[in-house]
Amino acid sequence: MKLVIVESPYAGDVEKHLAYVRAAMNHCLRLRETPFASHALYTQAGVLDDNIPEQRKLGIEAGFAWGEVADAVLFYVDLGWSSGMRAGLERAKQRRMITTKPVEIRIRTLGDPWSNAPLSDLEWREGV
Repeated sequence: MKLVIVESPYAGDVEKHLAYVRAAMNHCLRLRETPFASHALYTQAGVLDDNIPEQRKLGIEAGFAWGEVADAVLFYVDLGWSSGMRAGLERAKQRRMITTKPVEIRIRTLGDPWSNAPLSDLEWREGV
């Protein structure tokens, strides 16, 4: 199974965003991928507090470390792009330029009920 990082929004409507990332991880598993979503794991009570800047930064750095070994970084965008997702995209693009292990970058949507967009798995392209 492919190791994949799941990027999706977290801040704002946290309950909705957590439901969405669970659906995204389910989608990955159905595609025989092994998903990791640091923002859904590290923000749980007793792990890190996303409202404390130092702890938020630590969680982001830990997620990026997992990204160094992942086969792909998947951006689930039905609910839009967050600043964390954009940072993840920049990090994945940098990794593409400096590593011998290629990393796939994909943009995905789940469609209804999350949006009116069709289910897709679009290859990342410049300008996104």
